[in-house]
Amino acid sequence: MQTTQPPMRPARAAPTDDDIRDVIAAEKHRDGPLLPILHGLQARFDHIPDTALPLIAEALNLTRAEVHGVVSFYHDFRSAPAGRHVLKLCRAEACQSVGADATIQQVLAHFGLDAFGTTQDGRLTIEPVYCLGLCACGPAAMIDGKVLGRADAPRITAALEVQA
Repeated sequence: MQTTQPPMRPARAAPTDDDIRDVIAAEKHRDGPLLPILHGLQARFDHIPDTALPLIAEALNLTRAEVHGVVSFYHDFRSAPAGRHVLKLCRAEACQSVGADATIQQVLAHFGLDAFGTTQDGRLTIEPVYCLGLCACGPAAMIDGKVLGRADAPRITAALEVQA
């Protein structure tokens, strides 16, 4: 089984400090600029590069710990690029009560993961989420932004095979 290592994909040039500063400069003028900067970095690079944290902290007169705290608080911010497809599996109580935990374990095993993370080939990132708003149709999943109710392991894997 694979661990939750970043995806193995063709080498892509890491964002330079100048690339990061461009995003900071574009959003710094806003009221409460930290979240817009983080969203801008995520949109441009598919993750928040570790090298961005001190640059953001300096630009906004914050500590690195404050910036890191915000990045780590919001589950949609990533420290590494996601796979080509993103599967979010609901872990909220309503989904747990109808078998989400077993479904999650089956899906992780199917894709060779011991825990949430990205497959080694970079094809899929599997993430936990705590409510997709489909409580009456649980377990719930989201594949590349599209929700899927009554999401057992066979339905999830079939949906992902179609999107391969």
